Amino acid sequence: MKLKQYLLYLPFIFILALPTLTYAQAAGTPANGGLRFKVELGPAVSSSPVSGRLLIFMTLSTEAMESVQPSFFELDKVWIAATEIRNLAPGKAIEINADDLAYPGPFSTAPTGDYQIMALLDVDHSFPYSEMGPGDLRSIVVGALGLKPAETPPLKLVLTKRVEDEHPIADTESIKLVTFQSPALSAFWGRPIMMRAGVLLPASYASSGKARYPVVYRIHGFGGSHEGAWRSGPGLLKKMTDGALPEMINVYLDGSCPMGHHEFADSANNGPWGQALTKEFIPYLERKFRMDGLPRGRLLTGHSSGGWSTLWLQVNYPDVFGGTWSTSPDPVDFRSFSGADLTKLPPENFYNGPGGKPRNIFRFKGRDIFSWYQFAHFARVVGEYGGQIESFEAVFSPRGEDGRPMPLFDRDTGSIDPFVQKAWDRYDISRLLVANWKSLGPKLRGKLHLVVGTADNFHLEEAVYILRDTLKGLGSDATFEIIEGRDHMDLFQGDLNDRLVRDMYKVARPAAKSKRP
Repeated sequence: MKLKQYLLYLPFIFILALPTLTYAQAAGTPANGGLRFKVELGPAVSSSPVSGRLLIFMTLSTEAMESVQPSFFELDKVWIAATEIRNLAPGKAIEINADDLAYPGPFSTAPTGDYQIMALLDVDHSFPYSEMGPGDLRSIVVGALGLKPAETPPLKLVLTKRVEDEHPIADTESIKLVTFQSPALSAFWGRPIMMRAGVLLPASYASSGKARYPVVYRIHGFGGSHEGAWRSGPGLLKKMTDGALPEMINVYLDGSCPMGHHEFADSANNGPWGQALTKEFIPYLERKFRMDGLPRGRLLTGHSSGGWSTLWLQVNYPDVFGGTWSTSPDPVDFRSFSGADLTKLPPENFYNGPGGKPRNIFRFKGRDIFSWYQFAHFARVVGEYGGQIESFEAVFSPRGEDGRPMPLFDRDTGSIDPFVQKAWDRYDISRLLVANWKSLGPKLRGKLHLVVGTADNFHLEEAVYILRDTLKGLGSDATFEIIEGRDHMDLFQGDLNDRLVRDMYKVARPAAKSKRP
């Protein structure tokens, strides 16, 4: 059933029903001819002042919507304006000029039309990573018919709703939340830093006495967290309980941090996450649960940013882990960083390829959806940190004089900073393998397994191809499964996940005839 539509007729104000979008108490057109909003904090939603990043979403539609948010598949269909606010008191309003910081352009350039509009206060600056989330404040979605952005006086929106957590996590018989204060990370930040994981225990764990289990360490992609244990864990548990898959402990690690996905790499900006995992958190988990505690019983798997993380961990800590099954990893060879070659000097332009053609960063079913230029400008509006590009810079870049990760490229022109590009070399997994193959080769025998689709939405297959050829030239036995026609999102259709689990178990229990320990 469709929601009731509430529309405001402009320029002649005719209120059809409440709630509606109304003129604020101001007359005339803004001096700059742009569209302004007055956003008020509703007293019922907060009794104290609030701060955060205020976002205005506006999209062409006559049909009322429950919420308005941008989509990867239609990135330019939602207009976004943003500003930072501090200590907005209940009942008070702040005015935002929707031309100052906006995507895909100043709101005054939007065409006349019928719009749905919503305000969102991102209280913890997590929107660039995980979009609207628990604790954020928002207005209802209101409609405006015949809106003329270049001529309309200020419009009023009221933050009246607090976003609730629709999937709160809690321990179950088989899924446990584990938190651990890392000494290394706490020392780096000068305050307590917690590591988190969701631990999925096989059904037989409670009754199996002193039996120990192999462990699969799972790392999510960008935008995820350890909460995947509660979402996908029950399905995996059922398969283990039914005997369809061998019983193993599955640890869903948390790769999220304020600056995005730390990828479990030691970095100048995020801190020593790889060290903290291998030297602190895993030993803690092995004391807490009946885990094998042996390299062959520590297996890695992850998708996207998690795919890069697991490959990075296996290459950098070859004596700790028994193998990685990395799927659709972030760029593993910087000769193709989703299209850009970050090994060339002088550097290429990040935005444009040969002949000035814009580099595509997201495609779907053979159609280019948006470019690196579009994506970078979208990211600049929704948040200053925590987005995908900013997340890469937090991991790979040196820290600048202002205390922030140094940008790889100029957001306006796409010009790459050669100093930063050179600093990224140490995170080029392919380069690392070539430089250290004499010592790494024997330790990685039988441990590297990559899977990617030929139509990856982010062009990640390009770097995998280069790494495959590089390792073949080194005499590596690494396996590469290239699935024709599959992309970043449908890679796991079919039995891929089950096959990977069985392959992991063969490493941990090479002589086992039973699927149970």
